[in-house]
Amino acid sequence: MERFDIGLLMFACTLAIIALRVPVAAAMLLVGGAGYAAINGWSPLFSTLKTMTYSKFANHSMAVLPLFLLMGEFATHGGMNTRLFRAALSWFGHWRGGLAVATIGGCAAFGAISGSSLATAATMSKVALPEMRRAGYSAALATGTLAAGGTLGILIPPSIILVIYAVYTEQSVGALFVAAVIPGLIATAQYMLTVAAYSRLVPGSTPAIPRASWGERIAATRGAWPIALIFGLIVTGIYRGWFSPSEGAAVGAFLMLLFAVLQGGMRTKGFVDSVLSAGLTSAMIFLIMLSAELFSAALALSQMPTELARAVAGLDLSPWTIMLCVLLAYMVLGCFMESLAMVLLTLPVFIPMLLSLDLGMSKDATLVWFGILVLMSVEIGMITPPFGLNLFLINSLAKDVPMKETYKGVLGFCVMDVMRILLILFVPALALWLPGLQ
Repeated sequence: MERFDIGLLMFACTLAIIALRVPVAAAMLLVGGAGYAAINGWSPLFSTLKTMTYSKFANHSMAVLPLFLLMGEFATHGGMNTRLFRAALSWFGHWRGGLAVATIGGCAAFGAISGSSLATAATMSKVALPEMRRAGYSAALATGTLAAGGTLGILIPPSIILVIYAVYTEQSVGALFVAAVIPGLIATAQYMLTVAAYSRLVPGSTPAIPRASWGERIAATRGAWPIALIFGLIVTGIYRGWFSPSEGAAVGAFLMLLFAVLQGGMRTKGFVDSVLSAGLTSAMIFLIMLSAELFSAALALSQMPTELARAVAGLDLSPWTIMLCVLLAYMVLGCFMESLAMVLLTLPVFIPMLLSLDLGMSKDATLVWFGILVLMSVEIGMITPPFGLNLFLINSLAKDVPMKETYKGVLGFCVMDVMRILLILFVPALALWLPGLQ
């Protein structure tokens, strides 16, 4: 069998095994190992595994992942989600659909310290879902808002997926974080507009809530100010070179722990639970990354990505048409695959293809811009049926709400996501202006 055929067979087998509900890490490890052995032999495979594991994880820069996860855990156990929601509610609660708008604002703020879509959706649901149900909000809007708002956790930096993308493509974590700021703000505004439009199109879905006084607003905002401080310090510090991404994550985790103890009342049990949860999640991500590294090495040996890039470059299609096809593929895959697995599985194929296109940008600018587009495509996958993880998470928390109601609630948000992807695709400056890569 030719090497190219082995590469195609590897990709197809991995998708098939994942569809059978085999864990993603196991699927990529098994198929990647078998493909590597089929091309180079078993002895080189074992030698590669021995050196790859050490070279991948002995690098101190990999500490950025568990530290960012730990920062999010400290925020969760320190009750920051409640403070953020109360602050957003004091400012937006009197709007039409104000509770849902406040939920979006709270999700955006919590996403600035979480880096995880599921963590953002789960923690904000504990506070916002009972409030919306108690106020008489429709089940579709309440659950749809939480599912969509949770995706801001992976779009607004720091983002775990952006960190992994930066490691894979050898790009600056700081540049990617800064590049995601404007798209993240656009997403937040779009989601708030979606709630406002739903409130007007579906009468009775969003009962009115009294306006908060200025004193209440100031008091609520005072309780949430550490989030803005930590977010600004991390993103600015990493981008300006004040500290490395790992050091920035360590500073953020320490400050969040400090505020959680002083303001949130975190105790020993909360600290231990935070460390254990961050450790377990880190171990899962590292195993997936190791599996993806072996899978990528086997694909590189097969030369399938290179040959595919050459074939695409030779097509009589504009680069923008090809980009649309790539993003459409991400949206389709997102309906069936977990976000991290989808990114790590497809980057070895799509990155060589991307770099073969003449998009009128430098290599660094192209990779940063593509990273933001990938992130937003992954974001859609979190709320599209049948495998949208945020949908299942919210449905498990609101057991009395039929899944079809949640599907109805996220439709408007999905439309906004598609519009934003097209906007960033055809106006790259929205992602590249802040990092200065235009």
